[in-house]
Amino acid sequence: MPQKPKNEDAIRNQYAEQGVDAYYQQHGDAYENPHFTQIEKLLQQNQSKIGYTHILDFCAGGGEVSRILQAMGFADVQGCDPYTHELYQQQVGQTCLTYNFQEVIQGRLNQWVADQQPNQEFSSIICSFAMHLCPEKQLYPLVSNLFQLTRQLIIITPHKRPALEDLAQVQLDFEDFTLTKRGKKVKLKSYSWND
Repeated sequence: MPQKPKNEDAIRNQYAEQGVDAYYQQHGDAYENPHFTQIEKLLQQNQSKIGYTHILDFCAGGGEVSRILQAMGFADVQGCDPYTHELYQQQVGQTCLTYNFQEVIQGRLNQWVADQQPNQEFSSIICSFAMHLCPEKQLYPLVSNLFQLTRQLIIITPHKRPALEDLAQVQLDFEDFTLTKRGKKVKLKSYSWND
């Protein structure tokens, strides 16, 4: 069984050494986000501002966001992760879609939604610790496709990227942060789409 990287720096270093695809091919069944506590705090303290009734947990990892929401009493969560879908299924106990950034840009997630739940959008899409991995030139088409499925896109990240507010038609509605034990910020940003 692959060893779990123990912290964010170890994961970041392995991304740089192996590339994201190779990293998750090797470690996808053992991935664990080292910032579970910060994700939980941000989701809890912003409960009144985020639509939790029908969630897409995009780039879901091991289901950290889904498990937190379920513990908060929000059971209608759909996971999606091309690398860790099996781990998600083990941790959360439900199926996980496998669409990657490129497939979302191509409209495959949108088609699945149209086939499975016509005329129903997600109350929000939450992407935790992953959107910064999207190549910059693909960020706008990715985000515009996601906004066809929701009115609220939530990004949780320890990085300055992605700055979706720099994209045409994307509006930053609010942001919040919490600190890690080492004093680093983990940010939650809520975005909407302006036609």
